[in-house]
Amino acid sequence: MAVFFIAILYIWYMTKIGLGLAALGRPEYINIRDEKNIDKSESSFKNNAFEMLNAAYQLGIRYFDTAPSYGKGESFLKEWQKTTQHSDSILATKWGYTYVANWQLGYKGAHEVKEHSLEKLVEQWEVSKEMLPDLKVYQIHSATLESGVLENNKVLKKLSEIKNETGLQIGLTTSGPNQSRVLQEASSIKINNHYLFDVFQVTYNVLEQSTFKTLSDLIKLGKKIVIKEGIANGRIFKNTPPLLTDLATKHNVGVDAIALRFIIDTLQPYIVLSGAFTQNQLQENLKALSFELSSDDLKDLTNLNVNTDNYWNERKQLSWN
Repeated sequence: MAVFFIAILYIWYMTKIGLGLAALGRPEYINIRDEKNIDKSESSFKNNAFEMLNAAYQLGIRYFDTAPSYGKGESFLKEWQKTTQHSDSILATKWGYTYVANWQLGYKGAHEVKEHSLEKLVEQWEVSKEMLPDLKVYQIHSATLESGVLENNKVLKKLSEIKNETGLQIGLTTSGPNQSRVLQEASSIKINNHYLFDVFQVTYNVLEQSTFKTLSDLIKLGKKIVIKEGIANGRIFKNTPPLLTDLATKHNVGVDAIALRFIIDTLQPYIVLSGAFTQNQLQENLKALSFELSSDDLKDLTNLNVNTDNYWNERKQLSWN
């Protein structure tokens, strides 16, 4: 019993839940959100964001992830931290996407535009650096092989300069069927004989497990792994597999907690991000820390993995709401 208790504490210590602001900073996003009675005014979203940040902090969350493309997410987080002055907040942000929907509901076209140029890095860094010294992690937003950002020496050198001047951990986020290739290429990059990237934010969940081996290898190398889209943008709530429902009943939690616990028990990453929009959703997500899945449960859940290309093709079809 004592050994089991120590093991649980070890997992809790190793993996923590963080709060991502992707759904909190803009009125429309590709996640499952109850559309009933939602006031989508900027003032309402700001109030909700502050309430969520306060609730998250009170519940023990210390890692907060945002980006310029999350609408007002970065400014909300910066103002909240300046107001509360928590000494133990860990703020993370990104560069490379610009929010262009300008709070227009039903905006036609892409809500955010990617640009991995040196000019965009310099432009967005000038704003993001205002979160120092509470800002601890600075990431390339959605690095891909196609964007060429991992071969852009000017960008990589600038990130290295930022790292050396501020002590920030430099990271990247990645999405799509080639996540593992991006991670492998990025993890080998050195500037002046020092590895550039410390943190890797990746999609990994019961449906998309293709990065498991690569992430496990990076963890062994001491890299920090942050998991996003742990409940697959809410897709686990649609046509929920009976296994998830059965395990949720067994542990008296929601299927979201089962999905998040799967990530914790299989990978033990640094942070698993909650994308909660309400306090109830956040509290339900945090129940993932209240139990442990058995080896048989994990084996069964591993079988829920779907074809990687199919997963990402389906994600592309999700509508912003």
